[in-house]
Amino acid sequence: MATDPKSHKQSTAAKLQRILFIVCAIAVLAPIAHAFAGSSTETNGKTAHISAATPQPKRFIVRGASLVEQRTEKPVFLRGIGYSPYLPGETPLYGAAPRDGGRYPEHFARIRDLGVNYLHVFPLLMPPGFFTELDKTDLVYGQDIWVNGYAEDFLDEAFLQRSLAQIKAVIDHTYAVGRPDRLVLFSVGDELQAESVARTNARHPQVHDYRGKHLTATGRTPTEIALARLIDGAIDYELKRYGQRHLYCHTSWTHIGPVADRPDLEVAKDNVLVPDMGDLICLNVYTYARGVMSSPPGSVTGASYQGYLEDLAEMTAKPVLITQIGLSTSPIAPKPWVPGFGGHEIEQVPAVFQSVWRDVQTARGKEKLCGLVFFELHDEWWKSGEYPGDFNGHEPNDPEEWFGLYEVGPDSHLIPKGKIPETVRALFASPDEGTARPGQGG
Repeated sequence: MATDPKSHKQSTAAKLQRILFIVCAIAVLAPIAHAFAGSSTETNGKTAHISAATPQPKRFIVRGASLVEQRTEKPVFLRGIGYSPYLPGETPLYGAAPRDGGRYPEHFARIRDLGVNYLHVFPLLMPPGFFTELDKTDLVYGQDIWVNGYAEDFLDEAFLQRSLAQIKAVIDHTYAVGRPDRLVLFSVGDELQAESVARTNARHPQVHDYRGKHLTATGRTPTEIALARLIDGAIDYELKRYGQRHLYCHTSWTHIGPVADRPDLEVAKDNVLVPDMGDLICLNVYTYARGVMSSPPGSVTGASYQGYLEDLAEMTAKPVLITQIGLSTSPIAPKPWVPGFGGHEIEQVPAVFQSVWRDVQTARGKEKLCGLVFFELHDEWWKSGEYPGDFNGHEPNDPEEWFGLYEVGPDSHLIPKGKIPETVRALFASPDEGTARPGQGG
């Protein structure tokens, strides 16, 4: 059957128009899709995205559910110790930065002996002496940035501006005094209190979304939006001022989430905080903590600690850093309604640490666990400033003062607590299949 040449030409032109439309649509939509593929999670309807247009850090990056060092192109598992150098007679509560001087060679000798590859540093402005000793090692570190967890309202503009100013000061100190090339991450805020979370959320019932320069969050609580704003502001400041950025997280604790189906949380389900608004999940996970004690048995060890980690790994697509795990050896456990908070015999601690390590290493979803940080190197007498001069005494009924692997002797030298340090050394010396220590192999 013959065809009409004119009709054939019109048909061909229509096909070309459709093809051109599809090509143009792909060209327009592809960058948008790519932007939201940069660093993205969705948890129970909550989303958090760091734009793909935001530059990646130079050394440590997140790739899928792994923390990767770009020098080696291998996943890294951080074997860490929490560190704050304050000694008896010193306190940060009145604004004093840690003193410089002779403590750091001794402290780093202890740290090296533990086989650590990562320090999670709590004071905001570490002195030059700390970094001089850091230079003599291959250690990397993370910088905690304190934000008032008891604030009246986390979304209050004055609070946000004060907090962001402090964050900027810590970033500036890192580049002026610290070692940006050794820094893995900045953690913005640590353990927000349940009452402040609930109060903030009640005051701002319409605030659920945020679209910043680098970070987008939707379906969130007002408290989560406040954290997103701080992290977005920090990323933007570091990029504009220094032309690069590091990884960012918020360090939360299991009392307020993110695993929501636990009967002992301190917040209602609609106030649960999911700390995924940065590059990775940072979470303090204690064996005796709310949310953990009520978890089901783990798939391998049968421990509730492993059960919690497995549920956490299942709900997130980002890597998880356990930023604190420890036991207080205070002679007195002052809160019988919080069993495990203090009162541990030194001889009991090694077995618990070994159990936790097995829980981590054998957990279902362990490939998402990028590190474990024991809290902390040595006891800190200043905590928590309940009265003037608290820093001069080691109160037997204050568990916060007794979490160290080492106690502090009369001459301020560090004394091992029984076999706790050698237990940590043995655990950190054990192999971990498929991961590298920072700096290995390149």
